[in-house]
Amino acid sequence: MSKARVAVIGAGWAGLSAAVALLRLRHQPVIFESARQLGGRARRVEWDVGGDTPLALDNGQHILIGAYSSTLALMATLGIDTGKVLLRTPLHLESTSGLRLVAANLGAPWHLALALARARGLSVHARVRIAYLLGRARLTGWRLTHDLTVQDWLVQAHQPQQAIDELWAPLCVAALNTPFTIASAQVFLNVLRDSLGASRSASDLLLPIAPLDQLLPIPAAAHIEARGGVVRTGARVTSLARRGKTIELAIAGAAAETFDGVVLAVAGHHVPSLIEGQPWEALASLRAQCEAMTWQPITTIYLRYPEHTRLAVPMQALKENTGQGDYGQWLFDKGQLGGPSGLLAVVISAQGPHQDLAHEDLARSVGLQLQRQLGVDGAPLSWRAISEKRATFACTTALQRPEVRTTVNGLTLAGDYTQSDYPATLEGAVRSGEAAAQELASQLAQRER
Repeated sequence: MSKARVAVIGAGWAGLSAAVALLRLRHQPVIFESARQLGGRARRVEWDVGGDTPLALDNGQHILIGAYSSTLALMATLGIDTGKVLLRTPLHLESTSGLRLVAANLGAPWHLALALARARGLSVHARVRIAYLLGRARLTGWRLTHDLTVQDWLVQAHQPQQAIDELWAPLCVAALNTPFTIASAQVFLNVLRDSLGASRSASDLLLPIAPLDQLLPIPAAAHIEARGGVVRTGARVTSLARRGKTIELAIAGAAAETFDGVVLAVAGHHVPSLIEGQPWEALASLRAQCEAMTWQPITTIYLRYPEHTRLAVPMQALKENTGQGDYGQWLFDKGQLGGPSGLLAVVISAQGPHQDLAHEDLARSVGLQLQRQLGVDGAPLSWRAISEKRATFACTTALQRPEVRTTVNGLTLAGDYTQSDYPATLEGAVRSGEAAAQELASQLAQRER
């Protein structure tokens, strides 16, 4: 099979993983990224806090888990020492509400059984019902006869309100970035299957201790360019056109270029504008699927405190009470995660009343929440809020997600919104990129026969 020239539009984790896979499959990828930075919705940003060097931040606090096999395998391919960029700890859930759940150093499922037996902040009844639900899910192969919301699934399973409030609802919004009242129970079960329901190490938390661009984007770009691929930043593709068996890309401020195949690795809400009009009638159903999807935000508030400010653990849940102005859901001590001492990050996932507040008011509310719940001294020295308004798709019941294979030969999709078992996660993005590359390579091989 001869080497094909393939365009990858988008240099997020999906696009980069697709390009690496295309190289492995002996094709030449050319990546087009409209932004100046790599990483898409998992990228580095800079915060000018005075002094000579801006503070490097992530556009949102991401975590990985041990079950992210494709992501970890890709990092190994790129030569990344995960021990230098990720802090790996056994599952440890601790909340300001009093919940404490720590996986035991035992094989599955005993690591979780003992964790539940020792858990604090949950009644005996709640712990028994949680164990029963997980056991029943395992016996049914982690499958539902029909999808329903996480809320309805938990009610049908007779989960006590304490278990819902303290464990299931926070885990759901963290994993699916969708309120449990509308989130897909089947997708949530898929996540539980591969984490709590798998080996002990699968449920490990992998907390980044390096900027997100060092976790994958920068090493991936270096790997691609060292092997003959091309990475172009600040290069915005405005439209696609069929030219026989090839696809022509219109590029803002530059001459059009033609490729043997294209991996479209942009966010799902950008897809319709790239495939409008002639000759893309065959993609009408894809446009409809993308246009029907709704999106959920993620807001991260960074708060700088004096350097002596330190939490008991690197990550913990916050008790959410929007009626009291407690909007924060998860708290990270960046001083324990490779960042400067005294820097805290508060994450608010999915839609909610916090969206009605100006960033300054939200930062003030979060600072007061940390004072009330953790006794953090005084107001922060400074703050920075970053909101991704369309961070992920809303992972609702019976959602029709596009396949990586399209009805146009030579065009595939990559992105965490494409059809898979997973919600919008880094692992979902990596898996989609690899699947899109494999599908495109198969189509190119058939074209030569």
